[in-house]
Amino acid sequence: MITIDDATLADIPALCDLLGLLFAQEADFTPDRAKQERGLRMILDDARVGAILVARDGRQAIGMVNLLFTVSTAEGARAMLLEDMIVRPDHRGQGVGLKLIEAAIARATATGCARITLLTDEDNNQAQWFYGRAGFRRSAMIPMRRAIP
Repeated sequence: MITIDDATLADIPALCDLLGLLFAQEADFTPDRAKQERGLRMILDDARVGAILVARDGRQAIGMVNLLFTVSTAEGARAMLLEDMIVRPDHRGQGVGLKLIEAAIARATATGCARITLLTDEDNNQAQWFYGRAGFRRSAMIPMRRAIP
C-alpha cells in the first residue's frame, strides 16, 4: 500500500538516492550527494522554509516532492514552490505521482498558499502533461537564474 507522509531526518539517505535519479535526468543539474543532503536538512530543520513529502511502499521511499514557502506580493499571500518531484522508475504509472501532487496541493491549501509554482525541463513533455492534468498551466514568465559563487 502506498502512503504519503512528511519526511524526517532519518529519510535523508533515501531522499538523496531519489534526488540522484532526478538530477541525473535534468538538464540544469547534476547529482551531488553532499549538496543534496545539506539542502534536505535545511528544509527539514525549519518548517517555515518548507516540507518534504515522501511516498512509501511499505517502509521503502519510492517518491518525493519538496514544498518550499515564500510570499507573493502579487497575491498578497503565501505561495509555494514545488520542487524535486520524483518517483522511482519501477513505481511510475501506478498513481504515486498523482498521490504526491494531490498531497502537495492539499498542503498548499492548508497553509494558506494562493499559488503553487513549479519548473520542469522544456523538453519533458511527459512531466508537462502530468502537471497539466493536475491543473497547472504554462506561465508567460520565463525562468532565469544566476549562480552565486
